[in-house]
Amino acid sequence: MNAQELLGLAMLLVMLGAIFIGVPISFTLLFLALIFGMLGLGPMVFDLAYLQTIGMMKQDEFVAVPMFILMGYICDQAGIMERMFVAFRDLFAPVRGALYLVVLLTATLFGIAAGTVGATVALLGIMAGPMMIKAGYDTRMSAGAITAGGTLGILIPPSVMLVVMGPVLGVSVAKLYEAAFGPGFMLAAMYIAYTMIRSFLNPQLGPPVPLEDRPKSLKPVIIECIVGLVPVAVLTIATLGVILIGLTTSTEAAALGAMGAIIMVVCYGRFTWQGLLQACQNTLITSSMVLFLAATSNVFGAVFARLGTANWITNALLSIPLPPWATMALLLVMVFLLGWPFEWPAIVLIFLPMLAPVAEKLGYDMVWFGTIVAVVLQTAFLSPPVAMSAYYLKQVVKEWNLATIYRGMADFMVIQVIAVALVLFFPGIAMWLPNALEDPPGAAPIETTVDDGSQSVDSLEAGDSMRSSEPEPSTGSTK
Repeated sequence: MNAQELLGLAMLLVMLGAIFIGVPISFTLLFLALIFGMLGLGPMVFDLAYLQTIGMMKQDEFVAVPMFILMGYICDQAGIMERMFVAFRDLFAPVRGALYLVVLLTATLFGIAAGTVGATVALLGIMAGPMMIKAGYDTRMSAGAITAGGTLGILIPPSVMLVVMGPVLGVSVAKLYEAAFGPGFMLAAMYIAYTMIRSFLNPQLGPPVPLEDRPKSLKPVIIECIVGLVPVAVLTIATLGVILIGLTTSTEAAALGAMGAIIMVVCYGRFTWQGLLQACQNTLITSSMVLFLAATSNVFGAVFARLGTANWITNALLSIPLPPWATMALLLVMVFLLGWPFEWPAIVLIFLPMLAPVAEKLGYDMVWFGTIVAVVLQTAFLSPPVAMSAYYLKQVVKEWNLATIYRGMADFMVIQVIAVALVLFFPGIAMWLPNALEDPPGAAPIETTVDDGSQSVDSLEAGDSMRSSEPEPSTGSTK
């Protein structure tokens, strides 16, 4: 390891230490990149930072980030989740474990429409928690179903996390969406199968909905299902459908989704100018955090790569005497452990560019790699010591203590680990849809690289780097 590589490693260690003691991550990345860059590269670091930031700003994919975030806030305001919950509750009321099924179906469909983990877990806790307590549902499994279902939103398209991940890996966002369908819905099905089988074998864990809470006739159930589910289906087609059949890019589909969400709020009679203003303000706050972190992590990654430490880490991981699948498993364990202290935006923008070249040199498909990383990152919301889903649920269901919530989450963590193993050993789970939709007629091209920025960086001899030296993005707990 030469002096510049040591300097890059020191920069990485200082960054980790600063974040752990609570220094804001975006400013940490920017200042460390400039300070260590000056020491290792000289004044060229400022040219590098400028070109990387300009290059990132030219990427069309990042326009989709605020649009999808706005769509999520508008859908939340429309009361979509409440309508879906009531529709499913009335429909499946006589079934054992009905409320588990209702929670997981609602979380899955709301994940398509909005995908905000914190809001999903909190709303499910508010709606389902008291009913589960009243019906005598098992507390541990109830908490696990709500928290696990709430995390599906960051994996099931249209996911902001996948929009952010596309440019980082240099792959099409549409392909990531296609690949996430299999694992996302497989996980939802595994959750449902687990809760329903256990409820069937032991009715005390999940009895049917009490008679007094059931509808008296079938007509209101049908009406509620139409009102609650049809708009979501239309919104899904307007966003995901047009991407998958190649009519639009993810950016254009995000704009359609945001417009469709506003129309839906109007149709539901819940539109207010104050509500729209609040949704726009929340979108501005979240998007600013996402894009500022994207810019600073991009500069950090470019300096880190130019110092040569990225290549050193890649070569060190490749030199470990393990078969390719075992090396990949090691990368996934590292991503999982990083998910304890870090939110997914930091992992995708800072650490994923260090790990992606290893997977690429092992011969793995980058679309598949991005998908399995997304599944692993989803587990971070369920894994202590941070496990934000537990705190979201505890805030709204005071009767459940954290220890019980953690135990319930642990049961579903086992399912998550099984799902990761299945995607690892059976790549077709993720890749069947991208392969089936390969180059559909009339597909709109989706650019994932920035020629001007990359060429300029190359002219500064900063091009032989990890993917982080190309533009990238991020967001908080919003899908």
